[in-house]
Amino acid sequence: MYFTEEHDAFRESFRDFLQKEVVPHIDKWEESGTIERFIWKKFGEMGYFGLNSPEEYGGLNLDIFYTIIFLEELQKINSGGFAAAMWAHVYLAMTHVTKEGDDRIKNEYLTPSINGDKIGCLCISEPFGGSDVAGMRTTAVKKGDSYVINGSKTFITNGVYSDYLVVAAKTNLEDKHKGMSIFIMDRDTPGISSTKLNKLGWRASDTAEIAFDNVVIPSDNLMGEEGKGFPYIMQHFALERLIMAINAHARAEYAVEYAIQYMSERQAFGKTLDKFQALRHKVAEMASEVEMCKEFNYSIAKRLDNGTYVVKEASMAKMLSTKMADSVISDSLQLLGGYGYMEDYPMARLLRDSRLGPIGGGTSEILKEIIAKMIIDKKDYKPVT
Repeated sequence: MYFTEEHDAFRESFRDFLQKEVVPHIDKWEESGTIERFIWKKFGEMGYFGLNSPEEYGGLNLDIFYTIIFLEELQKINSGGFAAAMWAHVYLAMTHVTKEGDDRIKNEYLTPSINGDKIGCLCISEPFGGSDVAGMRTTAVKKGDSYVINGSKTFITNGVYSDYLVVAAKTNLEDKHKGMSIFIMDRDTPGISSTKLNKLGWRASDTAEIAFDNVVIPSDNLMGEEGKGFPYIMQHFALERLIMAINAHARAEYAVEYAIQYMSERQAFGKTLDKFQALRHKVAEMASEVEMCKEFNYSIAKRLDNGTYVVKEASMAKMLSTKMADSVISDSLQLLGGYGYMEDYPMARLLRDSRLGPIGGGTSEILKEIIAKMIIDKKDYKPVT
């Protein structure tokens, strides 16, 4: 219903690419917290960064199910950090460049991003308010033909090694929602400094706190209209939340598949673990939860691809899928017994990486309130015009 033969062929080729070009380096990148630049260029050369980008800037402009395959297969090499670095570049930073950047900005930033020559990061969350986007304190004060940026951001994926930053800042301090704007700036702009954060999981990715100290950028680096930053961010959150929901069902599916394989080989009391009814029924329950979330996520993706504004559904998808993934991965670890707790097996890393799901991209608590506003208070979120 969702995938054609062309999709399936893409999945096979991308899976092969990951096994040959990425997997041999994953443990090294997990240990160092640094993803080497050569792999970005290889992704770009293969067109993987341009799946959903406009053809005039070097993209392929393919349907959303190519993106889903990209996300799912990245989850199944067991490095949430590597996966996050890739999708944060494409679907966070590049999304804003595509949607709000003018022709000059797209030629200067989007095309090299598609080619793997430039890496982007999106800077929204702040130390004093991760989910409270409207409470942002970073400011952008216009002075002549420039803006002066002051403030800080935190939990920024690709925040250390990226080449450019897409930054949300207040241009009107009096207006909570309409006073925010989106800017793009080069990493080497004076006044930008990054501090690498030490995380529980996602170890391969560079997550940073970023400070802006009187950073001066040209007024031409404003993206879209001044004052529309908040609705721009809200509009793209639907995609980000769907992405995180898809990531969740994919890593949970990987955990179940690994557990089933392990159980078919591990023996106890004279028979393999997959012959014990209690364990078989646990796997049946876990697989059912994965399948339910996956089917819901696919249907939301289809609606999004058709132009439907899926704020409520994407919020539901992320909230339920990330909760499911944590539960299923924890149960999968349990099925491996003591080996599940060993770093030589994938479940320990998978459990740590999965735990960010209910936090990043809007916490589950925030999502519940957004959903409640829509179904109880009848609030209707509209796309920016």
